[in-house]
Amino acid sequence: MLRRVCSVVFVSLFAASVVIAQPAVEGVEELPEARAALDATGFTGTTLIYDLNNERWMAGHAELVDTAALPASTFKLFSSLAALETRVIHGADEIIAWDGVTRSRTETNADMSLRDAFRISSVPHYQHLVREIGAGRMGVLLREARYGNMDMDGGLETFWLSGDLRITPRQQIEFMVRLHKADLPFRPEVIRVVKDIAMMEDTESYKLRAKTGLAETGDRENTGWWVGWVETGDNVYFFATLLLAQNPDDTFVPKRISVSRQILSQLGILPAN
Repeated sequence: MLRRVCSVVFVSLFAASVVIAQPAVEGVEELPEARAALDATGFTGTTLIYDLNNERWMAGHAELVDTAALPASTFKLFSSLAALETRVIHGADEIIAWDGVTRSRTETNADMSLRDAFRISSVPHYQHLVREIGAGRMGVLLREARYGNMDMDGGLETFWLSGDLRITPRQQIEFMVRLHKADLPFRPEVIRVVKDIAMMEDTESYKLRAKTGLAETGDRENTGWWVGWVETGDNVYFFATLLLAQNPDDTFVPKRISVSRQILSQLGILPAN
């Protein structure tokens, strides 16, 4: 009888350990505080961080770092490079003409520079640039840069918003590391312009370059991104936050950034708010 009781206890404890154990991802260190911060958002998601000098990968919910999702407006990092490389546009302050269509986002109903279109994440202005680049040239550049799954199915104006292009948090960081190092198939002056327009904060202690992304598919599945990197005095830290939710509330959009900042602050990469 005692043997049976002990066996039951052992099985029960083993089963419990299986439930609470966190999935291991080779080469990625799980950060319990980051995991807790993501859980507190109420959404499924991960934040992946790469320490350049120490070649160290860290994450909250490391099991999700290879989840493929629509890049949404984080693709503006790539499409800016492509537009400049193909000379569809020639500089950060060159004007992209408004197409005259009045949209609900009133701030997009105007002519604006590449810098401003990137800053406010204007979809119609970037759709214009992608049309001018064309499917042929865009496809070549995607393959040469090995961006995500390189799949342009779903329409030239929408393949990154609702089509078949997918990218993982790990791939986002691998792409941004190559952008930071100027190790992409684009002219050096092109890379300098894109790094310039991606600057969000420039302080005495750090520089933050980043881009948001937001997509909603027909089944009300929402994809939220915040990706970028922080340059400190002696190191560079890359990050990619991916949140996923079915028909989320209004907190979904701001939490992409707030949870990322919280985790970066936990690690001492960004100052505490």
